[in-house]
Amino acid sequence: MPETSRQQSSRRETSRQDTSLVDKVALVTGGGSGLGQACAVSLAGAGCHVAVLDLKLAAAAQTVALVEGLGRRALALEADVADYDAVKACIARTVETLGQPLIVISNAGHGSPSSFRKETKENWKRMFEVHVDGAFHCIRETINPMVDAGWGRVVCMSSIVGLRAWRGAASYAAAKGALFSLVRNLSEEVASKGVTVNAVAPGMIDTPLSLTAPAELRAKRIAGVPMKQAGQPEDIAHAVRYLCGESGRYMTGQIISPNGGLWFP
Repeated sequence: MPETSRQQSSRRETSRQDTSLVDKVALVTGGGSGLGQACAVSLAGAGCHVAVLDLKLAAAAQTVALVEGLGRRALALEADVADYDAVKACIARTVETLGQPLIVISNAGHGSPSSFRKETKENWKRMFEVHVDGAFHCIRETINPMVDAGWGRVVCMSSIVGLRAWRGAASYAAAKGALFSLVRNLSEEVASKGVTVNAVAPGMIDTPLSLTAPAELRAKRIAGVPMKQAGQPEDIAHAVRYLCGESGRYMTGQIISPNGGLWFP
């Protein structure tokens, strides 16, 4: 049945004053810096309590301080997302300390792409262990509670590299592309349960890792972006927050790519 004008007005008002994330618990992996930290802070600004999981506890603790500075509760966790038992233990600690996480931002990554002809078995394996296995570990341990609660949000951090050719990044592109298939298939499985599953595919973003690139290479990459500038971590965090909030309630199985217009080689 079509919405009445009053219902439409109410929905617009809810969108302006979105309180759907207040007191929800979010798990953000790779949350100690860059995109993960920006996502954790943005979600905290929307009212979430945040478990920050990182390979380095000190980095996670820095993000926790930012979250707590916004008046929300937070927990620093140290683990390699490729280790299923370690992830499981971290989620158990989150449940005990903050409550059941109904939001999962699978952001932890491994950033050592190389030419396929120079690729090593070890680097290829690590790419999939961190990006794909890591996402599986976090989602597998939280998806059933989301279904039981009738509400949940899963966001996998992929990359524009998974959508287009990018010279010298075959293993990274393959792992990031695999996340798209996971998102599309899982989203259909849980769509009727109140759980959304989406991917964010950033373009060129200024992160601690990307800023270490040689100045000449960085300038060349920026020149290829139609907007002629790199994005900021907050640009990605805004997309993640949208997908998790009431405004994104009808988005599932989707890929959002904040990329400054960077689509084609």
